[in-house]
Amino acid sequence: MPQSAPPNTRQAALWNDVSGKAWVEMQPILDEILAPFERLVVDAGYPGEGGNVLDLGCGAGATTLAMARRVGNGGRCVGLDISQPLVALATERTKLGEAENASFEVGDAQTYAFESGHFDAVISRFGVMFFDDPVAAFANIRRTARRGGKLAFVAWRSPLENDFMTTAARAAAPFLPPAPAPDPDAPGQFAFADSAKVKRILDASGWASIEVEQADLPCRIDQRDLMTYATRLGPLGAALREVDRATAEKITAVLPTAFAPFVEDGEARFNAACWLVTALA
Repeated sequence: MPQSAPPNTRQAALWNDVSGKAWVEMQPILDEILAPFERLVVDAGYPGEGGNVLDLGCGAGATTLAMARRVGNGGRCVGLDISQPLVALATERTKLGEAENASFEVGDAQTYAFESGHFDAVISRFGVMFFDDPVAAFANIRRTARRGGKLAFVAWRSPLENDFMTTAARAAAPFLPPAPAPDPDAPGQFAFADSAKVKRILDASGWASIEVEQADLPCRIDQRDLMTYATRLGPLGAALREVDRATAEKITAVLPTAFAPFVEDGEARFNAACWLVTALA
């Protein structure tokens, strides 16, 4: 009898190969872009000095390190990510002295064998929208939080509300084969765009006192980094790895004009439309 594949196989393949490697290379740029959300999540999930915190989808570790500094030497923050390249980079950052009370592990939060009732808080900066079975994942995550422990994460709202994030793909669309209509229930950047869906997932997985609030924060990226960002990440980054050279040149030629409305005084500025989600175990 054939065995079913383990969950989140596609995400594991992406984040341990091209996507993970791209994020490693672009870590300083991405940390700068997402810095406003680092502060938001740390403030919302802070359990008090000396707290024990889990950071899901920690990436290169910026949010884990920030929370580790916030809880102080008497506390601890553990970052968990499915990507070995990103966890390796995050671990190197701890060796540079950014926060000695932070540590990192490779693992899938949907199936990870967490210690029960271990964490005072669980946080995530855009790391929880990628589960094949989000109810199973958040139920597993809840079990590792102590009774009354905090959950705090940010997730993107709809593509229509995040025009900067979709500019590259829209500009490239005339040069690429028609893309299938996105499945709103599939794992991905905008999988939690529907706030009612987010509440249903958390309620079904046993969380209480669920709050989903709009979070609209101004972000920025240096103009000199903009084209690297646009062509290395997301759907366009994947498409450019597959097309021929002539098509790639046509796409990259139109991108500066497409992003021009966001650029002023040497940097691109945009509004990031997200949800700040909080709950209690």
